[in-house]
Amino acid sequence: MEYFLRYNKDGVLELSQDDKVISPAELLLSLNDRRRHNKVPLVLSTACAEVPRSETLSSGESCVFCLDGPMGVGKTTFTKLLCESMGSTDIVNSPTFAIVNVYEDRDGNEIYHFDCYRLNSIREAIDLGAEEYLYSGKYCFVEWAENIESLLPDDCVHIKFEIQEDGSRKLTF
Repeated sequence: MEYFLRYNKDGVLELSQDDKVISPAELLLSLNDRRRHNKVPLVLSTACAEVPRSETLSSGESCVFCLDGPMGVGKTTFTKLLCESMGSTDIVNSPTFAIVNVYEDRDGNEIYHFDCYRLNSIREAIDLGAEEYLYSGKYCFVEWAENIESLLPDDCVHIKFEIQEDGSRKLTF
């Protein structure tokens, strides 16, 4: 599936599929459904404004999203959109130096955001406690996931980001 991330004429960042604007929460709900049901095709409706946690994640489930693409492509911006859709009021920024940032959703549940660009070995990730985060049953958004590939759950969702000629970003799942 392909989606596009671009700013509209009012300067608001939007996600779209087949020229239809979709909410980040709607995308997240569909990705979870796809992951749970052996990667069935995504079917999106435009009715969803927010995703209640109970509808998106069961206790103990892995919910890891690997954000693949070059520096500056919008991985952190995309994570910010998804965190906001889950009701987070935290400042979402790149965890380049911290390696992992922790945010809270509207219900106080933790959301983990990794930037593995600076990791030089799997040992560094293990020493940080990456496995505890990745297998916590909480949302994890992982930039530069290829640096910790052997630690990732089998059911993680890879999202490939590409810059388009018009400046928009194409997201492929």
